[in-house]
Amino acid sequence: MSKPASITRPTFKDALEAWKKFLQERFLPSELIWVFDENLCFEKDPANPAGFRLGFQTVITPPPPDAERIAFYHFLEFDAPIVFYRIGSCRERSVCVLLCDAWFQGKTEPGGYFFRPEWGIAFRPGGPNQVEEIADEDRWKNRIVRDRPLHDLDFCLHLRGVHEILAHGRVLTAYEHYALRLLHVWGQIFETRHHPHHDSPGR
Repeated sequence: MSKPASITRPTFKDALEAWKKFLQERFLPSELIWVFDENLCFEKDPANPAGFRLGFQTVITPPPPDAERIAFYHFLEFDAPIVFYRIGSCRERSVCVLLCDAWFQGKTEPGGYFFRPEWGIAFRPGGPNQVEEIADEDRWKNRIVRDRPLHDLDFCLHLRGVHEILAHGRVLTAYEHYALRLLHVWGQIFETRHHPHHDSPGR
């Protein structure tokens, strides 16, 4: 999908101010909690075996400072809609995530998406629902990661990507991930060969 010539992307500051104003106009909290893929917790819903419930955590895998701005400018590299997506409220704050994919191009207001076509950005405010903050690490580890229906939130950025941008200036490719793992393995082998650990005799 090509980006229309009429689109002029805003700065993150301008987009964020517009997002907060949009929430305020709908009487939703404008104080924000930003989350990423590793912060989401999809769980089976005992009340609905075919569905799931969604919570979040920021204690086990906390996003680095300014992570939402980093994600925004990373998404600007793509010719696809950027979505400011509100999951729900927690302690009078809106839990939000940034999304980006051409899949959102067909979204409309009846589906909960309000577009700023001049920016190529959509706002999805959601409703007054509360979202649970999870502190139990075992519960988070046992969350549903695979074999769940496609969800809008599948198009968010991983925290790993944020850290790679901070370290390398960009998200690494699959080949680069493989090369780094290989270097790590060889580094461990080298370390073991040159610094063997032996039990001291007589102890």
